[in-house]
Amino acid sequence: MKLRSRAALAAMLTTGALVLTGCGAGGGDAGGTPAPGASGGTLTLGSLVDVTSFDPAASHVGHYMQYYQPVYDTLILREPNGDLSPMLATDWEYDDTNTELTMNLRDDVTFSDGEKFDAEAVKANIEHFKAANGPQASTAASIEGVRVVDEDTAVIELSAPDPGILLYMAASAGFMGSPAALDTEGIIANPVGSGPYELDVAATVTGATYTYTKRDDYWNPDLQKFDKIVIKSMQDVTARVNALVSGQINAGLLDAKTAVQGEGAGLTEITNPVDWQGLFLFDRAGSQAEPLGDVRVRQAINYAIDRQSLLDSLLLGNGEITSQITGTASAGYVEELDDYYDFDPKKAKSLLADAGYPDGFEITLPVNSADTVINAAIVQQLADVGITATQVVIPSTDYRNEIFTGKYSLGYYGIFQGDPWVAINHHIGPNAAFNPLKYTDEESAALIEEVQAGDDDAAKALTEYITEEAWFAPFYRVNQLYFFDKTVTVENQLQQAVPSIYNYAPAA
Repeated sequence: MKLRSRAALAAMLTTGALVLTGCGAGGGDAGGTPAPGASGGTLTLGSLVDVTSFDPAASHVGHYMQYYQPVYDTLILREPNGDLSPMLATDWEYDDTNTELTMNLRDDVTFSDGEKFDAEAVKANIEHFKAANGPQASTAASIEGVRVVDEDTAVIELSAPDPGILLYMAASAGFMGSPAALDTEGIIANPVGSGPYELDVAATVTGATYTYTKRDDYWNPDLQKFDKIVIKSMQDVTARVNALVSGQINAGLLDAKTAVQGEGAGLTEITNPVDWQGLFLFDRAGSQAEPLGDVRVRQAINYAIDRQSLLDSLLLGNGEITSQITGTASAGYVEELDDYYDFDPKKAKSLLADAGYPDGFEITLPVNSADTVINAAIVQQLADVGITATQVVIPSTDYRNEIFTGKYSLGYYGIFQGDPWVAINHHIGPNAAFNPLKYTDEESAALIEEVQAGDDDAAKALTEYITEEAWFAPFYRVNQLYFFDKTVTVENQLQQAVPSIYNYAPAA
């Protein structure tokens, strides 16, 4: 195993490098300033995504969480530092096999339609979540069923131990909607949950502004820090920075260029490591692009990338170069791997020659139509070592789904750095959605089994293995530049693109 000294640690932040179409900013109350310890006023947020359905089974993580959290409680609450705390479930316990998770539930909770929350509601929601096959359905793949013991006790039955299941119960799989509303058309536009707020349908404009008002009968008033929450879908970063500076919104995500305006306006910035950006080298078996089946070729691609120049020129230095896909907060993080591959075109050419490609080779590179600058940089740096990458341009709205269909041997993307088991199920394991060619080998399969059993050393060994074998070519972790004004306080959320709704409060 080859480990090298790590480069100096830069800022630990993130953005998803999403380039989306614009949306204008509307006016409105941008928040109150109650006395210390009080609540009230309006929290107005600018979001770079929009929501298409309020069905909890259609929910997604990352930027989308803020739309669902006001109306849906989760079974477990994920604290800002990543710790898991009671929410609708008061406590939980595994059996000796780690395949039965018993959850004790609150007995004082009702949904916004007056229906009672109980174990039958948990069963109905999880069954609905699995059957709907939404964007996060894979997180419930290990759940075989839910057994109702009594009104306040539910047992989640797993097909095999799943180290990620508690985290999933604090996210999309744990959102609880009223059983009376599940499987109805109405829940798409009008959510019915047990959360601290209700969607004000009359004050909501789909695709633009979503207004939530405080529930009178909510079980935990401490989470109702505002009288009203407004989320504006503002997919254009220029619209967001203008809205922030003018006071139309209280908080929102900016990028490296607009951050200068945010700083100049006296806004407060918080940062959080979430995503890495780089190349997914899907075809590790060489079934579509034969050269990629040779580890030396994949390593050559890593050595061909001038990570620092890309970070400096494209993100103005807002990030940290890395050669591993594992984040610093993960149990699988190995510090020495951050600079495992330096920029060494000469070594890249030597590896290509050793692999039988002294004159290089040709390969197809799918590219996002909106990311023209990074696309050109990747093509040029690969060409500099003899690899001719022919671009296939895909509309930005279709890019994510298209590159993970299995049509392509590699592709550029930005993705989160989650805990080991979550990352395995997301983009490493043979059944991961972002491993479209379902690649695996004996070494990784054995390590994945050990990670499933809870072995953190195996998680680190897996990170080392896939880095050495060059399953990916990471470029850098990017800085999440989140700004808010003086009327609110905001606490960061570990491994999450934007803070949870519970992390905002009126400023004193």
